Amino acid sequence: MTKEERIRAAFKRVALDRVPVALWRHFPGDDQNPERLAQATLAFQERFDFDFIKVSPSNAFCAADWGSKTIYRGSENGTREYIEYAIKEAEGWQRLKPLDVTRGVLGGQLKCLRLLHREIGRRVPFIQTVFNPLMVAKYLAGPEFIVHLRRYPQEFESALSVIGETMSDFAREAIRAGADGIFLAVQHASYDLLSESEYRQFGTPYDLQILEAASDGWFNLLHIHGQKIMFDLLSNYPVQAVNWHTRTTPPTLREAQGRFSGALVGGLGRWDPLVYGSPEDVKAQVKEAIAQTEGRGLIIGPGCVVPITAPEMNIRAAREAVELPTDCR
Repeated sequence: MTKEERIRAAFKRVALDRVPVALWRHFPGDDQNPERLAQATLAFQERFDFDFIKVSPSNAFCAADWGSKTIYRGSENGTREYIEYAIKEAEGWQRLKPLDVTRGVLGGQLKCLRLLHREIGRRVPFIQTVFNPLMVAKYLAGPEFIVHLRRYPQEFESALSVIGETMSDFAREAIRAGADGIFLAVQHASYDLLSESEYRQFGTPYDLQILEAASDGWFNLLHIHGQKIMFDLLSNYPVQAVNWHTRTTPPTLREAQGRFSGALVGGLGRWDPLVYGSPEDVKAQVKEAIAQTEGRGLIIGPGCVVPITAPEMNIRAAREAVELPTDCR
């Protein structure tokens, strides 16, 4: 099967030649330049031959054009540290204006996608990371944004509309630039952070707006970050696949099979075993994930970005594990 055929078969939960697999990471430093990010992304893919590429810009790419500032200080996740936020007081939400996504940092990321498309065409599906508006709001105002959400809901929602419009434009342009879909990253659909009613008001409408903008893509993947996630609230989103921290928060892969109709992306712990374990530990987790799902509707992947400290032998082990004989095919 081609990589695209294998991924599409996983969406439908039909028999395939082997379970698909993909891991992704940040490329600090390289992610500050479209050409270097494209080169680093391609080099990573060439080393491991995954079934799809998740394009990972820096965690600052969505907020930089509005004025938030970051620096890289050696995070093991490869992420940048925010040192100045664009929104410094609640009144700042009302001054937020939509961005032209073809310019600035967002425009640079679209250039990266065009470069990737030129190099790989349809040989390897690739999807672009898009942060949902609540996540962008956090990067615009820092942890204080939840206080603003609750104390100044009208002003905050007005800003979410602006962010939603911009991120929707970016998602639409990403598909036009050659991406096969988007990786919609959601951080706040967690009972540790918000209530369901809050997420229904401040999260869901804007998530769906972005997914509608990306509907020309055939591979849209929802990432639900964190612990105690609102899996059932988001399980009816119009996406082909869903990813979460399958090793540290419910539901399990087996439980999720009855609660989401598309492909489940996960099965690997990010730190244990990808950083702390051995290749044998990685292969054991892959085997157990395949057993949970009988190899149907599963794409092996991490719960989130792979730390840049993960040994390459462990990343390679994840790729090799799906080639091993199994009774669950």
